[in-house]
Amino acid sequence: MAATDGGAGVPQDQRAAEDQRAAEDQKAAAGGAAAGGAAAGDLARADNGAAATGGGNLAAEPGGPGTRASDRERDAVVQRVQDAFAEGRLDDAEFDERSRAALTARTHADLDALLADLPAAPTATGPAPVLPGPGRFAVALKSSVRRAGRWRVPERYTTVVYKGGGWLDLRAAELSGPVTTFLAVAYKSRVTILVPPNVRVEMTGLGVNQDIHDEDPGYRLPVDAPVIHVRGIAYKGTVEIATRPPERPALRG
Repeated sequence: MAATDGGAGVPQDQRAAEDQRAAEDQKAAAGGAAAGGAAAGDLARADNGAAATGGGNLAAEPGGPGTRASDRERDAVVQRVQDAFAEGRLDDAEFDERSRAALTARTHADLDALLADLPAAPTATGPAPVLPGPGRFAVALKSSVRRAGRWRVPERYTTVVYKGGGWLDLRAAELSGPVTTFLAVAYKSRVTILVPPNVRVEMTGLGVNQDIHDEDPGYRLPVDAPVIHVRGIAYKGTVEIATRPPERPALRG
């Protein structure tokens, strides 16, 4: 006779089989619920992704490549191009081309393209070092005054050249203030002040001229663009302002 489970009249082996089937059914039900929840989660994530992309229509994000550039953003790119020029990463022609392209850029993508092959600007790790004030005078008697590269320019700078030459290159210079005034005296001499294209130039004096190609640069300067004010006096000479260096003669083969 088969053993029973203690009065219920059901054989023990039958009861064990029924309990095992019940446990398996419960486990299968739990697995199905978990799978259904995962599928629902995947569906929800897919729906959210579709909503985020607008159903496949990729609109420009705020601040993205298609966003219009501001004057301040254009000026920031010009400053980075100036730094790269001072570091020797760009030559004269590349500096001039990229600076003017930055000032006429329409979108962030246009600006990004100008910096694509340049390293990111280094981040400041502490306060800037305190450097001695820049010199305010330069005098040349039958010789030359020449300043170029990374040099600090005071708010007022005076140069006097007697029967010599003067070359003041401000394209990679650090201006001390928003307005920089140059007093240039040229006696039987030529003094050239080379300025970056992102500054506003004002001229007064005698014998002062500006490169005719820079009278209408073809772009609009920001309202707060740095100002270079040149007061020139020339006797049998000239004081000239330009944004492009003179063309170098081709080397003979």
